[in-house]
Amino acid sequence: AVDADIFDDKGQSVPQGTKGYLVIKSPWPGMLQTVWKDSDRFKQTYFGRWPGTYYVGDYAIRDPDGYFWLLGRADEVLKVAGHRIGTVELESALVSHPAVSEAAVMGKEDAVKGEVPVAFIVLRGGFTPSDELQKELVKHVRTTIGPIATPEAIVVVNKLPKTRSGKIMRRLLKAVLSGAPLGDTSTIEDEGSIEDIKATYEELRKQLQK
Repeated sequence: AVDADIFDDKGQSVPQGTKGYLVIKSPWPGMLQTVWKDSDRFKQTYFGRWPGTYYVGDYAIRDPDGYFWLLGRADEVLKVAGHRIGTVELESALVSHPAVSEAAVMGKEDAVKGEVPVAFIVLRGGFTPSDELQKELVKHVRTTIGPIATPEAIVVVNKLPKTRSGKIMRRLLKAVLSGAPLGDTSTIEDEGSIEDIKATYEELRKQLQK
């Protein structure tokens, strides 16, 4: 059996229902053994935080039945005006609104705040993009998390770019925000989704600059 646990910042096990870092405390069949031509990086990334313990890199909680619930990547944290906000918190707030089916939040560089959140969302059937819905979603995030989490923009798209296994390709969304090259897109499920996102974001960017 896989010997999993949830640690706090000090490397101590947390009680059931408490959010922490998912770790694995003993070897298991099929575990990652190295990074190609960079064993030092492998050791530092996965075993450097708590020696002898494999750091998965995800937030998780354990329920009363002993099941683990993954809450998202622990390293995806935005620094907005000196405040640390996890992207999973923003995404959870957005999808808790009846209109939102999926959400992915990225950080965009800002000269004043350091970073500001930009959300890409997919709407549920029966909802259409509108200024009123945008305002409602911003208000919902502010009420759920706080004013510091206010998105600079909420971009409605038809699809989020995903791999064939269903994982959101966040680096592509970050590239769209920064204007950087997209890089390798061979694993994307639907090439059209990223073109849709680029066009939608560019149109929104023009509106924000007016």
